[in-house]
Amino acid sequence: MDQETQEKTKTKFCRHCGAKIPEDAVICTVCGRQVETVKSETAQPSVVINNSNTNTNVNQNVNAGGKHGIPKNKWVAVLLCLFLGVIGAHKFYEGKIGMGILYLFTAGLFGIGAVVDLIMLLSKPNPYYV
Repeated sequence: MDQETQEKTKTKFCRHCGAKIPEDAVICTVCGRQVETVKSETAQPSVVINNSNTNTNVNQNVNAGGKHGIPKNKWVAVLLCLFLGVIGAHKFYEGKIGMGILYLFTAGLFGIGAVVDLIMLLSKPNPYYV
């Protein structure tokens, strides 16, 4: 019976040591070296990357001097802050609508914000960029 069992069991020879090993063996049971390459049951997906980015970055608020922002006249902002700073007119002039509304409802941050803004505006160059 031993011969019949051995004949029914399919075998192959190890490439490295020459020993008889089962046909489906990947590693030799005698020497322990790899006999065949390991086959993956699931195929790896093919990844295709098509990057066709044609966007161009154009900053519309860059001036000739390389300054970013919209130019504002210092003296217009100073006069608005001096006479109407409590209601935030200078903030609306600069385009800062949210701060203008805050100044409007808090009387220029209780007058302190308007005074601080007046000093800051006097220290800025003409024109300044917002």
